[in-house]
Amino acid sequence: MDMADSAVIKQHLIDPEICIRCNTCEATCPVQAITHDDRNYVVDADKCNLCMACISPCPTGSIDNWRTVPRAAAYGVAEQFGWDTLPAELTADELAQAGVAAEAMPLSLHTATPASTQAPGAPMAAAIAGTETAFDSAQYNATLPPWSAAHPYTNLYGPKAAEKTLTATVTGNVRVTEVGKEYDTHHIVLDFGAVPFPVLEGQSIGIVPPGADAKGRPHHARQYSIASPRNGERPGYNNVSLTIKRVLQDHQGRPVRGVASNYMCDLLVGDKVQVMGPFGATFLMPNHPKSHIVMICTGTGSAPMRAMTEWRRRQRASGKFEGGKLMLFFGARTKAELPYFGPLQNLPKDFIDINFAFSRTPGQPRHYVQDAMRARAADLVLLLKDPNTFWYVCGLKAMEEGVVLALHDIAQGAGLDWRSVGTTLKREGRLHLETY
Repeated sequence: MDMADSAVIKQHLIDPEICIRCNTCEATCPVQAITHDDRNYVVDADKCNLCMACISPCPTGSIDNWRTVPRAAAYGVAEQFGWDTLPAELTADELAQAGVAAEAMPLSLHTATPASTQAPGAPMAAAIAGTETAFDSAQYNATLPPWSAAHPYTNLYGPKAAEKTLTATVTGNVRVTEVGKEYDTHHIVLDFGAVPFPVLEGQSIGIVPPGADAKGRPHHARQYSIASPRNGERPGYNNVSLTIKRVLQDHQGRPVRGVASNYMCDLLVGDKVQVMGPFGATFLMPNHPKSHIVMICTGTGSAPMRAMTEWRRRQRASGKFEGGKLMLFFGARTKAELPYFGPLQNLPKDFIDINFAFSRTPGQPRHYVQDAMRARAADLVLLLKDPNTFWYVCGLKAMEEGVVLALHDIAQGAGLDWRSVGTTLKREGRLHLETY
């Protein structure tokens, strides 16, 4: 066995018991080392450069797992796809039996530095240095919440918590897109009764569908962003709302029936649901009153934007809050497919500046959220210059690059250096990307 084969590495792995399959890690990874199948998210040891860019954005901590293994016997992608639990750490004896010399064991070729001990900016530097082949929007995603955000509670219920799930009762299920069409989006309200379940705008929960998959394994949790403000869908009640689209085809257009989305959309009032979470500690809204919030979303990515907007609306109605500007860029294929279109029309114009973008309106050119942003470049430049402005992007992964590129072009067009602006937004927790 040569020296390369006998060396050990600190292999980066994802815990399938904790992972809620939110796609944050895959979307963040600058070297495409993370991939997934219909059940697990996994890390390719041959591609992973241990830049740590995926660690902070993970809402559950499932991404922060490592195993010392011989380089020649690193866990392969196919093997990881079959896991329900992580393998145990190899002992020194097991490493020796695998042919690793004692003196080689501490000489890892890629010893991972825990995120807490890395130098500030190391993940971004690693993500940028020598790995970009195209514009990398994910490198500007903030891994810190706004400085004035409220303290979030996370992982109160889950596989590694004292209680694995919390039972919620369905108290509302209303379709919020046109009935009779192929698209079907529901606004679902879950009540937790007397059991405390504190959540903030921008957090998410996991829903555990009943039953098992084709191999007889229990379904894993699916993540959904919370669409209600911190004091509940109905103020004073211990409840949350979700915005869920029924999945009937995959991203390639092939027919598929989404397990959790169809289960949720078909629920009746009084039904019980198993919930995990809450999850998320970064995609949070600022609390200081002079903050401006720019929200950019498509489809059910509107859920956290609805939560933030409704919290601000309730604060304004109380007469005790002088808020900064709210600006929304909301995209859909057609007006009929856009959730909450009616209620949005009723919001006061002096409260929120709404910009719609429809990409499939018959007889009209395709118009995307980034096009709507460019049309408002003069206003967005002023907000880019204002340190009290916070930016939130949520929706399909395909929109992310276009949105950040639009910000890049708007900044450059005004004589600003985007690399400096984007780096500052990330460092100060002011640009948040949550795409899937």
